[in-house]
Amino acid sequence: MSVTSGPLDRSGAWRRPRIRPTLPESYRSVPVPRGASIWRKLLAFAGPGYLIAVGYMDPGNWATDLAGGARYGYTLLSVVLIANLMAILLQSLALRLGIVTGRDLAQACRDHYSRPVSFGLWLLCEIAIAACDLAEVIGSAIALQLLFGIPLLWGVCITAVDVLVILLLQHRGFRWLEAFVIVLVATIGVCFGAELLLAQPAWRGVAAGFLPRAAIVTDPGMLYIAIGILGATVMPHNLYLHSSVVQTRRFAGNTAGKREAIRYATLDSTLALLFAFCINAAILILSAATFHRTGHHEVAEIADAQRLLAPLLGTTAASVFFAVALLASGQNSTITGTLAGQIVMEGFLDIRLPAWLRRLITRLVAIVPAIIVTALYGSRGTSALLILSQVILSLQLSFAVIPLVRFTTDRGKMGDFVAGRGIASLAWIVAAIIFGLNAWLVIGAVRAWLG
Repeated sequence: MSVTSGPLDRSGAWRRPRIRPTLPESYRSVPVPRGASIWRKLLAFAGPGYLIAVGYMDPGNWATDLAGGARYGYTLLSVVLIANLMAILLQSLALRLGIVTGRDLAQACRDHYSRPVSFGLWLLCEIAIAACDLAEVIGSAIALQLLFGIPLLWGVCITAVDVLVILLLQHRGFRWLEAFVIVLVATIGVCFGAELLLAQPAWRGVAAGFLPRAAIVTDPGMLYIAIGILGATVMPHNLYLHSSVVQTRRFAGNTAGKREAIRYATLDSTLALLFAFCINAAILILSAATFHRTGHHEVAEIADAQRLLAPLLGTTAASVFFAVALLASGQNSTITGTLAGQIVMEGFLDIRLPAWLRRLITRLVAIVPAIIVTALYGSRGTSALLILSQVILSLQLSFAVIPLVRFTTDRGKMGDFVAGRGIASLAWIVAAIIFGLNAWLVIGAVRAWLG
């Protein structure tokens, strides 16, 4: 029996032989030239990886990386590195699932699990997307305030308009959307490259920071930030998103075509995530070199960081670069977060709504709580909410990772494309680490609450 046909049998094949794609307006819309050079094919597959990478450098990452660098110097760079390596592995499994089966992760869960379990997974995923979108809304609002003096509350409201940009770009073609994202990613990279030149970090300390230390696990405060970094780096909704957007490529549906698509899509994803790693590391290094070194250990708020950069580095350009990169990061992440919301809703519930309505619902879920918190607590409340949102993402991560690993290591579902034993073992180890760290965090929080 083929991987994608026939009822569910003892081999674990899929229940439904055919499914409707999510993102139908973009499905297989980008042609892949046959018989072309490696570089032309690499260019054809380039794009989805950068849509995924922006989720790994969103404003939630900024909050956790700034807090980690200011409090603990370069120590948590090892967490950033490990989290990124986990992300590369998990995203490679997500794209494999989408290319081989024609299903995104949400559709695969709906097909495999019972209706109550599937519905529960959908609720958890929506909470994660709302937490992520919340971070992006707040980050964009803070950037607008820093650059143009727009009040934080109005900035939160303005971010609702960016959904129109998404609709416009996707209407012109998925490549336009990818190009817009890549331009913003490049802007972030240029800004942080300039910041590091100004900060002049201690590169020996940076190198030492990539070596893991036991204190990361034994120190409760460091562990909390470390899990926040993990949640901000390995994004659960990105696993759903990636398994869908790789299907925008019109590759050959035979075995050779799928193998080629996996190879090029994995390369695209890996290169993009390595760039995201450089950005995340740069944020933490900048924080450590600027704030930890000067005794400003309690800097955890984006606005405070931006305000202190100019006097500490001796130029107002540092603050401007920081704010521009933050705005680009927030706008980029809202695009991918909104697309992920559409994919999750359609995949789990099989609900088909007009594109504008789906995206408006996704934005409102994040904007309403952001408006409430901003109105009640101002910038202090929003900064705490940024870090909390990343911890929520980390706690939800296991509920996306475990199904993904289960599906891609099941020969009945993946056929000849099943993950090899080495990759499967590594994937289950990653899933166990994520689950274990999250359990540790929950136990510690319960103890603190009871004690």
